[in-house]
Amino acid sequence: MSDHHTYKKLEVVGSSPLSIEAAIENALAECAKTVNDMNWFEVIETRGHLVDNKVAHYQVTIKIGFRIKYS
Repeated sequence: MSDHHTYKKLEVVGSSPLSIEAAIENALAECAKTVNDMNWFEVIETRGHLVDNKVAHYQVTIKIGFRIKYS
């Protein structure tokens, strides 16, 4: 077994009609279905979709760090 940790980053975009925080939570929840050992995330980009000059969706690009496990 290694005495150090190695991580990999996965970039995803989450969206929500409610808030930036909800967009992040949605992205993390979807990734958690298939990615194990998620440890941290960083917000890379924030943007939105407008309809009739109002926010319709928040979109947040995040990188999720997860630990690589060795056998």
